[in-house]
Amino acid sequence: MGIKVFFIYPNPYGMNMLPPAIAIFSALLKNEGHQVEIFDTTFYPMDKMLNADASKLEALTVQPYDMEGKGIRLRTSDWKKDFNEQLTRFKPDLIALSVTESMWNLGMKVVEEAREYKVENKVPVIVGGVFPTFAPHLVVKEELIDLVCVGEGENAIIDLCEKIEKKEGYSDVTNLWVKKDGKLLKRNSIIRPVDVNKIPLLDLSLFGEERLYRPMMGKVYKMLPVETQRGCPYTCTFCNSPDQDTLYKEESGEKFHRKKSMQLVFKELKHFKENYGIEYVYFWADTFLAMTKREFDEFCEMYSDIKLPFWMQTRPETVNDYNMRKLSEVGLHRVSFGIEHGNEKFRRKILDRRWENKDIIANLRIPEKYGIPMSVNNITGFPTETKELAFDTIELNRQINSDNQNIHGFVPFHGTPLRKMCEDLGLIKPEALSNLFGSQSIMNMPQYPPHEIDAVKKCFNLYVKFPKSRWKEIYRAEKNDAEGNRIYEDLRKEFVERYLIKADTSSYASIDRSL
Repeated sequence: MGIKVFFIYPNPYGMNMLPPAIAIFSALLKNEGHQVEIFDTTFYPMDKMLNADASKLEALTVQPYDMEGKGIRLRTSDWKKDFNEQLTRFKPDLIALSVTESMWNLGMKVVEEAREYKVENKVPVIVGGVFPTFAPHLVVKEELIDLVCVGEGENAIIDLCEKIEKKEGYSDVTNLWVKKDGKLLKRNSIIRPVDVNKIPLLDLSLFGEERLYRPMMGKVYKMLPVETQRGCPYTCTFCNSPDQDTLYKEESGEKFHRKKSMQLVFKELKHFKENYGIEYVYFWADTFLAMTKREFDEFCEMYSDIKLPFWMQTRPETVNDYNMRKLSEVGLHRVSFGIEHGNEKFRRKILDRRWENKDIIANLRIPEKYGIPMSVNNITGFPTETKELAFDTIELNRQINSDNQNIHGFVPFHGTPLRKMCEDLGLIKPEALSNLFGSQSIMNMPQYPPHEIDAVKKCFNLYVKFPKSRWKEIYRAEKNDAEGNRIYEDLRKEFVERYLIKADTSSYASIDRSL
């Protein structure tokens, strides 16, 4: 008969990709006879500050696009009313919150709405994700949270649901921190990583049709997120991959990084193309080209039969003439490269990225040779960084002919080596939460204060694309006053006219203003 599992996915509008982890969990649970529903906040304007789409448009890093043309609009109904109606109709036996650090507060806001139902029906609440994995000591303090999943959740949620169905105790379920009577009862060990070649196909039926659509280069596609590998072999200090690897080596003796077989990837692609009309593939591996030549050739042979455009992200040092030529032949539509910082010494010492600028510049000429559109990713606001160092990032980007470049403020997420560095330097308190969406840096560094970080982010694309003869003007546009804002708006309009591809489109930002 099974039990009923109710997922909560707190997500801001503008972050359009559906969550693959929940789609996997749903497939696993349904295979075991359980029922699954989800409350997804993506299309509710719950918090005007959490507008990923508007922030990208403001930063001049995306082309405008038209979601309304696909019949997709923000909901105007009250999310609390909708949530409670779904909760009382479905009557779940388990509430499961999947959350990032940025979405933790929003997630708990939704869980709070379930308080009365949870208490009256004695329904446990489990929370999982990267944030609970690396900050379980913070998550477990929440009154309404009963279980915290540390590490991967595929095996844990199946075992937990089986125990609940049989009305057995679940204090020994692996990968879980378990509370009883409001207090931590047990911290269970983490078992070996999941075999990614035995994971079922994503359960896309859990989501509405609108969750399959995502913009790319000004056009909206029905897009499928596809996993080719889990984890990453590199050790960037701003990423959680090094700590994931350490966690699993210490707990299970095995590496976290694993790869899917191309036969399984092909099966997934073929199924979703034929049954869901998928138009575009989004390979979400941290470093897609972290593969051997044999694996790469196998991918190209496999994908040549799919005949769909795709996006990937990788590192500059993984690029060569051979792989860019082959990928252009089988459908590579766009590639994103992580550069992160332009100062070689700083990048090597603080970020553990050891390539030289001349090699980055040379390698990123190769996609251009084959007509492959590309974007480059950058970060500023790292611990010990200065504004002068940030301008090294601007200078490096000026030497790369990307059609798009973005810069984000560094976010000291739990589970990253740089988080520990920030705590050790006294830049943040151990309990401080980080937020990716639009907020100022939570680190107050005297040599590079939050307002200077914001100024660099605001004018980054202007500095990269406009000639240096305009830099004095751009510098004035950094100032958040009447004159600075006027100059910035003039420069922004000029940038859009000169450097962004024209499109007769609208965006979530315009939809938001109409509400």
